[in-house]
Amino acid sequence: MKIVIDTETGLAPWRQVHDQVVRAVTTGALPEGTRLPPIRQLARDLGLASGTVARAYRELEAAGWVTTARARGTVVTIPPSRPDPGALLRSAAADFATTARDLGADLDTALDAVRSAYRS
Repeated sequence: MKIVIDTETGLAPWRQVHDQVVRAVTTGALPEGTRLPPIRQLARDLGLASGTVARAYRELEAAGWVTTARARGTVVTIPPSRPDPGALLRSAAADFATTARDLGADLDTALDAVRSAYRS
């Protein structure tokens, strides 16, 4: 799994890490039992502060996506109430629509942005 932080989105870096891990677990790219990189290593790789990655890991753990143990590190788990991909897509679409409206974009401009992002 590769995590990419986009500083142009306006979305907090910890949230980007969180959302990309959730997406990877949901799609099967990160199967249950996969060990995530240590906080310091991932922070260094992404050019983020350790506290930023630690927050993402805390939020993931609170939601049941990962578990952390001293000897094993942070490991992917599957939450019992795992959302279906359709629900995640609707949630992402709602977030995008809110952002587009806040930026003053009309529907056609927003749809063009989605089309462009989908192609890349």
